[in-house]
Amino acid sequence: MVWTLTTSLDEFRAAAGEFLAADPAENTVLLTIVDRVERDGPLVYGDTPPRYGWWREPDGTVTGATLRTPPYGQRLGRMTTDAAGELARLLATEPGPGPAPGQPGQPGQPGELGDVGGGREVALAFAAAWERQTGRGWFIESDERLYRLGELTPPPAPPAGRSRLASAADRELLGRWLAAFCVEAGVRGPDDPLLEADQRIAAGTLLLWEDADGRVVSMAGASPAVAGMSRIGPVYTPRERRGRGYASALTAAASAHARAGGAAEVLLYTDLANPTSNAIYQRIGYVPVGDSAHVAFR
Repeated sequence: MVWTLTTSLDEFRAAAGEFLAADPAENTVLLTIVDRVERDGPLVYGDTPPRYGWWREPDGTVTGATLRTPPYGQRLGRMTTDAAGELARLLATEPGPGPAPGQPGQPGQPGELGDVGGGREVALAFAAAWERQTGRGWFIESDERLYRLGELTPPPAPPAGRSRLASAADRELLGRWLAAFCVEAGVRGPDDPLLEADQRIAAGTLLLWEDADGRVVSMAGASPAVAGMSRIGPVYTPRERRGRGYASALTAAASAHARAGGAAEVLLYTDLANPTSNAIYQRIGYVPVGDSAHVAFR
């Protein structure tokens, strides 16, 4: 049993593509990132190309996958806790990914990793092994729950207004909202929120809710269908507009948009510390799949 690491997206898809597609729910984050890199290029997340990995059993079967898009942390797909521990030990001793070809800079030093995210059990197994190898402590930054859409049940009394796709005219507002969402969620935001807005608008992955007066009051994303899977997010309503049902109505509209775009599985993550959002999503037809954790290293 062994991990193979590469910066080649083609190699990763050839080795692990079938494995990822076989479980689009548990591998949703990896599938979405791979699709984004393929569409927008290897430097879409930063100046350092992504690095991918897959875990093979003795018979050659792939049973685990991971990737990292610096400056973001390690993302774990479906794997065993043993594979997660072995991955931590390997990454703690190997140099990190280097800059893109032709760009200045050196490979990262062994043990350079700020965070890891994935299914709760495998994320904690990785964190424990990382601490044993590097001496760096860790803490759970957030606990999340993955939901799958069952029967879509839009709110029976939605707020006045309508949903629509975002357009280039919305880019300034969306740039601000994408940054604000990341601040509130406590996650690293895009280096250039306006560029992020442009890319999402061009891909048709952002929907907006307009109230009865034509004001844009809420935003929701729906990723393109990959391996029959689409993930909803981010969902954001400014504080002064909350409590009026905009997010519920727009999430339902984004979910319908995802299904219309070919998604057999529509998924979303919620913060377990936010009981309001968990209740809202279940009311419109989402059912729990499993729990995830985001771990930060001290």
